[in-house]
Amino acid sequence: QVQLVESGGGSVQAGGSQRLSCAASGYTFSGHCIGWFRQVPGKEREWVTSINGDGQISVTNSVTGRFAISSDNAKNILYLQMNRLKPDDTGTYYCAASDGRACYSPPRYYNYWGLGTQVTVSS
Repeated sequence: QVQLVESGGGSVQAGGSQRLSCAASGYTFSGHCIGWFRQVPGKEREWVTSINGDGQISVTNSVTGRFAISSDNAKNILYLQMNRLKPDDTGTYYCAASDGRACYSPPRYYNYWGLGTQVTVSS
């Protein structure tokens, strides 16, 4: 049984930084696509960044240069370092994992999801 548990959310002022973590159990990061999504009420879940099974990283344009995804495959922990945060970054952040190697942006390509952690950026 796969479980993904996010942590590290909270409130931060614009320009600040925050690091999210996602601890996985019952799942091996190595060789699979893993990533982060975010969602605000009334909008669709949005892909933020991911690492594919070959270690290649992709990042959505709106966070390029500010957010960085990384993983500790030995511990099965996924991280999202968020810098220079903006109010538009506010939302619930979800860790997602796929049974496949390749990464795609639509949420339907991900098989496992955490419950999410709230990030609130105030101006």
